[in-house]
Amino acid sequence: MTISRDEEPMHRRTFLQHAATLAAVLPAAPVAGSVFGAAWGRGRDSADVGSPVAPVRVNGDRLNGWLAQFDRIGRTAGGINRVAYSEADLEGRRFTLDLFRQSGLTPRLDTLGNIIARVPGTDARLAPIMIGSHIDSVTDGGNFDGPVGSFSAIEVARSLAEQRVRLRHALDVVVWQNEEGGTVGSQGFVGLLTEQDLARVARSGKTLREGIRLIGGDPDRIGESVKKKGDVACYMELHIEQGGLLEQGGRQIGVVEGIVGLRWFEVTITGFSNHAGTTPMDQRQDAMLAAARFTVAINEAIRGEPGRQVATVGRVNVTPNTTNVIPGQVVMTIDLRDIDGAKLERFAARFRQIAQEIGEATRTTFAFATNANSQPALSDPRIMDIVQQSAIALGLSHQRMPSGAGHDAQEVAHIAPMGMIFVPSVGGISHSPREFTKPEDVAHGADVLLNAVIAADRALT
Repeated sequence: MTISRDEEPMHRRTFLQHAATLAAVLPAAPVAGSVFGAAWGRGRDSADVGSPVAPVRVNGDRLNGWLAQFDRIGRTAGGINRVAYSEADLEGRRFTLDLFRQSGLTPRLDTLGNIIARVPGTDARLAPIMIGSHIDSVTDGGNFDGPVGSFSAIEVARSLAEQRVRLRHALDVVVWQNEEGGTVGSQGFVGLLTEQDLARVARSGKTLREGIRLIGGDPDRIGESVKKKGDVACYMELHIEQGGLLEQGGRQIGVVEGIVGLRWFEVTITGFSNHAGTTPMDQRQDAMLAAARFTVAINEAIRGEPGRQVATVGRVNVTPNTTNVIPGQVVMTIDLRDIDGAKLERFAARFRQIAQEIGEATRTTFAFATNANSQPALSDPRIMDIVQQSAIALGLSHQRMPSGAGHDAQEVAHIAPMGMIFVPSVGGISHSPREFTKPEDVAHGADVLLNAVIAADRALT
């Protein structure tokens, strides 16, 4: 499905008109016909609720109202600009902290600058269940990537309190800092942030060290926030799909099988610059010709076998980039992704083989540098089943699918069982001002998250 430029503003106007007035609605009443009809007014343990015949639900109007209010923060003519450590990011964090407090939660900052609030459980011996996402954006992005999951996590905690559901596990609601700049907050949480990383410059122009200090963390004490295996019972994250599979399949919920692994290569192709008019075609060492052949060959290799693997040549810099000179050098990037780590290694080797063949044919040389190398993060089978059964209990259509984009969940997967819930993105569009998820789909995703939390509380020790 393609959205025209004329249609896009109507999506956002309709959303804002119908949702902006709903942020301050009264706490949700018990769901008609649910176990809460009889239990309202006295506490219920998680073991008593959330069964397939009586799912519970969040206050979807309130949740969408929060999103509508948040839409103004960082919005410019080009889209949403809440890049990490910017003024808009700081304003967004203040707004989010207020939501925590309005919902009866007591937020705190860890030394990384992540926002975390804990709802105590009835059994202090159990590790907490963790839910959340992020609120920062890409440059000229949309309002749904991140905030849908973050605000839904807050809403889940609030709904549990309003509906008097007591969990055995504590529930930690987290808003990770700087997801879009490299899952910084969640990487630090699992001990993968290095001193070298702290010197990296974010989109805001600040180093990570400066940014962490700006948002209230302490870059000299980030080790105090590191968690290890066993510290978190499980992590679940609700997110917009950022692709079009759910919409194309007419499904309401995506049960995420895992997050793809990633390889980023920078390839330097060296030929020889010479006069474009006086050098015969059979005597050239044209780096641009080699790059063009290589780009086509990568595409053919990826498309040449079944699977969901993808590869993209996203950036090409040509030297000397002059009309009447044969290009002597090209620097290009390759983005390779798949959920199968062995397949990533095989394609990486295949690309190098193709490069050697093209280099020999064009009398050019290829040099590879690896700029990113992340392994696939597979969802825990128990959490996938819990998410799927929650969707079934709510009467929502669903499908299992991989995530082609990276998320904080892939970092937390290093220390805890992980699962993700996807809701449809209209037109499959994300990282764009045209990014949109329908209010009913936002509410459906939060409902699944709520019931999955209750089910995980019963199932996990």
